[in-house]
Order: sequence, then structure tokens, then C-alpha cells
Amino acid sequence: MKSRSHKRCKTLRQSKDKASSLQILQSSVKWHHMEHMATSLCDAYSNVVTDQAMILAMNSSFVDPLLQFESQLKIIESSFKRVFAIPSLEEVKEMGDCEDDKEDLENLYRNILNIFEDTLLILVSKDLYKLQVLKEMVMWMNEDRSYLQERAMVIISRVLSFASRKARGYASFDAPCLGVLAAELSLLCSHADSSITQQASVGMYHLLCIAKHQNADILKNKSAKYDKSGSQHFLPFASDAEFLPKALQREKTKIAQNVGETLMPSLLTDFVWSLLVRLSASDYTTALEASTILKLTLEYHAHKVTMVSKIVDFIYKQLRGNSSHIMKQAMLQVITLLTRMSPKKVIFQMMDYPVPADNTLIMMWHAAGSESSVAPHVLKTILLILKGKPGEMHDKIMDRRRFSLDATNMMPVAASQALCTLLPVCPYKKAVAQFFPQLLMALMLQLSYSSNLKLMTEDRPLYAWDALSVLLNCSGLQHVDTALKKKNCRNQFSQELFHHHGVHLVAKTLSDYKFPQFPETLHYLYKLSVEGPRGSEDSVITVIFLTELLNNFFKDPFPEEFLVLFRNWVNDSNPVVSKLSLQKIASLAPVINKHNGGIRSMAIRHFGELLKDMSQYTWMLNDVVLMGLVPLILFLEDTETRVVKACKYTLEICALELNWSKSYLLKDEYYNFELVVLNICNNLLLSRGNYITDLISDTLGFLRSSRAYLRRTSVILVGYLAKLGGHLLLRDEIEVMLEAVDRVLWDEDPVIRELAKITHNIFKEVANGLNTSNVKQSLQRLFKFIYTKKLKPLYNYKQHNNLTGSPEGIKETKNDKEGLMDENFEEILGKDERFTRASEEE
Repeated sequence: MKSRSHKRCKTLRQSKDKASSLQILQSSVKWHHMEHMATSLCDAYSNVVTDQAMILAMNSSFVDPLLQFESQLKIIESSFKRVFAIPSLEEVKEMGDCEDDKEDLENLYRNILNIFEDTLLILVSKDLYKLQVLKEMVMWMNEDRSYLQERAMVIISRVLSFASRKARGYASFDAPCLGVLAAELSLLCSHADSSITQQASVGMYHLLCIAKHQNADILKNKSAKYDKSGSQHFLPFASDAEFLPKALQREKTKIAQNVGETLMPSLLTDFVWSLLVRLSASDYTTALEASTILKLTLEYHAHKVTMVSKIVDFIYKQLRGNSSHIMKQAMLQVITLLTRMSPKKVIFQMMDYPVPADNTLIMMWHAAGSESSVAPHVLKTILLILKGKPGEMHDKIMDRRRFSLDATNMMPVAASQALCTLLPVCPYKKAVAQFFPQLLMALMLQLSYSSNLKLMTEDRPLYAWDALSVLLNCSGLQHVDTALKKKNCRNQFSQELFHHHGVHLVAKTLSDYKFPQFPETLHYLYKLSVEGPRGSEDSVITVIFLTELLNNFFKDPFPEEFLVLFRNWVNDSNPVVSKLSLQKIASLAPVINKHNGGIRSMAIRHFGELLKDMSQYTWMLNDVVLMGLVPLILFLEDTETRVVKACKYTLEICALELNWSKSYLLKDEYYNFELVVLNICNNLLLSRGNYITDLISDTLGFLRSSRAYLRRTSVILVGYLAKLGGHLLLRDEIEVMLEAVDRVLWDEDPVIRELAKITHNIFKEVANGLNTSNVKQSLQRLFKFIYTKKLKPLYNYKQHNNLTGSPEGIKETKNDKEGLMDENFEEILGKDERFTRASEEE
């Protein structure tokens, strides 16, 4: 028993010894920790005092302010990392064995923080620009979350409070960091740690006070602002700050409204830019918070944001990378909101990327197109861009508004592709209807430019054509689009030689389908014509399009307003415009009837030059020649020599196309009007018989001319054409033509009355020869077309120098069907071999 008791006592003593040793060891470790902590705090204290001395010494030096601040900032960063790397106050106090030790450690700890804070206060008191340090502190906090963020936020809010009081005494001051700092504080106002949130909201309040004083000149005359609901949302700048955590803490809408209202545009832009950058943060919560605040800010104050182009470019580059879903959606929403307030800036920047647009850019186009309220402004901007000529070189490779390195202006091509994306979007339907004429003509111009510059390659489609197709389909003109595709109109524009014919084809097809947008299109073309287009190609396109629309919608009477335009275009500095207008003049009797001799002669000569220039357009030249043939023939009898010479000059040019080998008949020594008409008509019968009906219709228009010689010559020409093409006419058509000739039977000029009798008899003869059966008429046409014979003279017409003339110029014929010729007429007629053979055949 004694042995067992002795062992127990021994074991107990050993246990007590071990416990005592452990306590001693723990006390020793704690003391070492406390000693280490005290040493660390002492070192931190020593360093922060030294840093303060260095910073303040620089503050009093004459070093360049920028270099001075950069040096001070480096020292402050080093000091910040030492000060806020120490443990929290609670951890430090636990190291003390007694209350005195704890108190000493706490005092040392607080002194370190106070010295750091005092350094910042001294810097800011000298220059509010140095609030920049606070922005950097927040950045350092974000880089390393191990720093004492709550303590750092306390210092930041205190310095801002001091600065807001200081700002009241300044008439003006510079604090460029407020935008970025506001962005960081706005995110911290929703921090998970409520103590940080409270300090951030207090700091934000004081920051807004500073911004208010900085922006005092702008805001002094403004009353409190109201949000969309009508409630006042300006912060109540009261002396009591107790309400602040409730006013701004986790209140993103309140923050966004007040920041947007208070910050100047440049600072608000920094605010937006900083949040935009934070969208790509790896922390999902931070990115989401930034997205929400950014959206709310832009909804209220996007109009104040500057550097929109830079923001759009940043978004484009970010989206091209591996962006998260939240980042992608947020950035596209930024595009939408910026487009709402600054459509022109957004659109111009999005046009400044390589063509064709990639998927990222198309995605941005869709975002921009989702705002129906700005659709008209977007289309106006695109129309402005479409005025440019693709491929033009800029004077400078880079300018302030451009971020691409391409010095060649391809923005009009990009604009055409953008229309392919925007026009079908539902919000743009109303705007498309509003701007149809402008879009139509702008695309016509771009198609012309694209053809000239050969922009259509295998890897670069003709976007202007694609945009035109989309425009037609979005405007209810699907049938026009289908018809143009069947006519292979696109290929006309892809070839430089034929793009003008492509414009003509588009205008004609629209007219054929009686497009409902005709009134506004005509009005716009007239407006363009009166104001004067910007360049030579604009003028050409305008003349072609306007002429074709007028041809199809106005036959007679022709609107006087447009007659003035064609008269002015005769003297246009652009020869192509002049010739195209004269092409219309050549087919329009009322226009020529009202020009003077100088204009008539010039018009006719220019038409001849036009035919020369069109020699390569073999498929189109035939129509042009025959369209202008009637006026050229009739004005051979003009009372002014220069007009007659111009007609002869142009008819000689037409001779090759008409296969007319007897152009010598236009020479003065051989000239006789009726013989020229007879020769041309015989030629038409052999080679262009299907045009005779159209020529008759053109000639009838001159029967009502105020000029007697035009009525005389038109009566003769229409008689020959009727004799030639009678088998091509229907009975109803002949009746209409007879009515037109009947009116001339009562003409005041006796010569015209005698000529009209012969022409009237010709039409009666043609009418009597027609069968009543449609089938018989068709067979009659066929056989007469196969078997034709040349005509002999029907009139014995001699020129008259005076306008009134006399009946002596006409002699009665034996059978009222053939005219007798004077000696000169007989002599010239004998020189025409084809005419001689025709007489022999009879």
C-alpha cells in the first residue's frame, strides 16, 4: 500500500511540474510575441515619423510640383503598406500582460495611424489636388485584401471631411481624382462588411460636398434636380452626418443620381470609365455592383459623359476578348445607353473599324439599334457618313477622334453594312419610312462610288447593294427587290461602265411598280436639285433618277418646276450632268419649245456629244438615239441657223447607229427636209420597225407647239411614220392619233392646214385598211412586217423663211397620195439608190 501511495504522489508531483513548465513556456512565448509586436510597432512608428518628415520636407521644396507629388506618393505607398499591414487593435491589445501594457500598445498603435493621417491632412491642406492619394489608397486596398480596410476607410473619410470644409474657402481648386475615387467609394458603399460600408458612405457624402463646391459656378443658378418620378434626389447637405449611412449605404440609385448630378462632365466620365474597367474584375460581386451603378448613372446622366468614342473603342476591344456573360451584357447595355444620349458619337466610332464588320461589332450594332427613340438620329448620322466617298485618304493617319490605324476612309462602306443590321430591327420601322428617299439616294451614290473604286471583291461584298435590298424589303417593296434581282441589277453596279444604267434600272423598276413613296422621293430629289448636290457624282445620280421618275409619272403637261431644273442643268459645269439633262430635253418637246436659239443649239450639240461618249454602251445607245431622234428631225427647220447646224451635226453622229449611209443629204447643197425625213423613215422601216409606234407618239406631242415650223415638220414626220407603221397600230390608237391631227386641220397657218389634210388622209387610209378581227390584225401585222417596201414622197414641201408661210409651197397631187417634186427634189432623189430601187419595185 505504501508503495502504491508513493508512486501516486510521485506521478502527481511530475504532473504539477509539467503544468508549471508549460505555463512558463506559454508566458515566455507570449512575452516574445509581445516583444516582437512592440518592436514591430516601434519600427512602424519610427518609419512613419521618418516618412512624414521626408514628405513634409518635399512639400516645402521648390521641386516641380508633378515630380514632387510623384516622389511623395512613392513614400506614402511604402508607409501605407507598413502601417496597414500591422494586426488589428484587438490583436495588439491581447499581447499585453497587464492593463498598462495594453494601454501602451494601444497608444503606440493609435499614434502610428494618427501620424499617417496627419501627413495626409497636411498634404491636402496645402493642395486639394493631392486628394489623389486617397484614390491610390483605395487601389492599394483592392490589390491586397489583407490590409486593414476598415481603418483605411476611416482615414479616407476623415481626410475627405477635412477637405470638404477646406473647399469652402477656395474660389476655385483642382481635384481631378474625384471621379475615380467616387467610383471606388460607390462600390464600397455596398461592401459585405457594414463598418466599411458606413465609412464609404460617409466618405462619398463628403466627396460630393467637395464636388459641389468645385462645380459651384454651374450649379449656383440651378434649383434642386428631380428624378424621373418627380421626387427630389439631391443630397441634403446638413451639418449632422448621422443620416449618411442610411442615405447612401447600399442605395445604388441614390448614389448614381447624386454622382451624375454633382460631378462635372470630365469627372463623371472618369467615374463611368472606372466602373467600366471594373466590369472585367475577377470578383463576380464587384463586377455585378459596377454593372448596376454604371447602368443607373447612364440612364440619368449619359448626356454629360465625354470621351464617348474612347469608351466605345474600349468596349469593342474588351468584347473581342474572352469576356464573361455579365461583362458582355453590361457593356452592350452601356452602348445602348450612350446611343440614347450621344448617337452621333457612338455611330461615328462604330464606323471606324475594319470592313467587313466582325461579330463583335455587329453585336454592338444590335445594341445601338435597340433604342427606338434615337432611330432618326442614328439614321441621320449614317446618312451623313454616306455622303463620303469610300477610299479617300485622310490628311492625317490618326486624328483625335479616330482610333483605327487605317488612313483610308472606309466608313461609308461600314455604314452600308450597318444599315443591313439596323433597318430590319423593329424599332427602326417608323424611321425607315421617314427617311426612305434620303436612304435610297445615299445608297445609289454609294453604289456608284463602289463601282468606280472597284470595291467589290470576293472577300468584300457590295454592302450598298445589300443595304438597298434590305431597305426595299423593309419598306414594303419586296416585288421591286425581286424584279431587280431578276434583271441582274447588282452586276450593273459591280462594273464601272454600267453603274449609271444600274441607277436608271432601279428608278425605272420603282416606277413600274408605282412605289407609294414616290411623292416624298420626288420632293427630296427636287430639294436636292434646287439646293445643289455636294459633288459631281451626286449630280449625275440625281439627274438620272429624277429624269426616270418624271418619264414614268409625268407625260403631259410637264411640271414647270422641273422644266426650270433641266434648263439650268444644260449649263452645268459637269459635262455628264449637262448631257444627261439634254438627253431628257431631246425627248421633251415643251422644254425645247421654251429655250432660246442659243440654248436649243447647245442642247442639241451636247446630245450629240453624249452619243459619242456612250459609244461603248452598245446595248443602251440604240434606245437613246431613237428617243432623241424626233426633236433632231423637227428642229432641222428651226428659224435660227445655229440650231439647224446643231441638228445636222448630231444627226450625222446618229447615222452610224441608224445604219444610215446617206448622211450627205444633210449637206447644204443636197439638203431638203422632206427628203431627209423620207430617207430616215425608209431606214427605220428596214432596221427599227418596232420603234415606229413610239416615234409617232413622240411626234404628236409637237403638234401643239407654239412654233409654226414645229407644227409643220411634225405633221410631215407623223404622216410618214403612220404610212410606215400603220400595220403596227390598233384601231383605238389610230382614232386617238386622228383626233390629234384633226385639231391641226384648223391651224391658223394655211401651209400647216394643207399638210394636215394629207396626213389626215394617210391615217384614214391606214384605218380603213385594218381588219376588225384581232386575229386578222395580228396576221396582217406579221405579213406586213415580213414584206415591206420603201416609200415614195408624200408631200412636196419646200422650206419657208417666214413663220406664216403660204399655200404655194404645196401643189395638188394626182391622187392625193403622192406628191410631185420640183426639179431639185427630183435630182437629189435620184442619188438615193435604195429609193430608186423602191420605185422600180413599184
